[in-house]
Amino acid sequence: MEIAIKKHADGGSSLTCTRADGSSSWQNNPGQRGFFFALHDLTHYAVETTLGLDQGFYGLIASGWDIADTTGKGSRGGLPEQAVRAEHLVGLMDQERAGAVVWTAEQLNEQAGIYFEKAGRPVPPPLEDAALDRIRERMRDLFGQWTRLPAGETLRVAFPGD
Repeated sequence: MEIAIKKHADGGSSLTCTRADGSSSWQNNPGQRGFFFALHDLTHYAVETTLGLDQGFYGLIASGWDIADTTGKGSRGGLPEQAVRAEHLVGLMDQERAGAVVWTAEQLNEQAGIYFEKAGRPVPPPLEDAALDRIRERMRDLFGQWTRLPAGETLRVAFPGD
């Protein structure tokens, strides 16, 4: 699947995911919302490709889900465990990016344990320090590409990736 994130002149972005069969799902995020979601979507890519999650956000889109279905409130119902794991980790990485905190793998695992136990869901396998380093490295690379991208241009990556 091709993931294309277009940078708009107003700082916003649009995400288009084109599946192997040519079908697609897209979402437009104007202004500040789009600035946030471009980095959020790139964080999903870094997390899901690094950890090999094939049923995270992008895996669901690749398998035919519409972006709107990934809220867990659409016609497809609740999200699979991998998607919940990915969204939780991406949310923590968003907090880190906002400057609120820098998480260690141990702290991320502790947060995951608390969250998933409260939600009555199985606690995911622990995140290793080396995997967290690879996620952050991939995020830095993708964020750098996004920052350098001129308005009106599109950043394209393949899912599942390398």
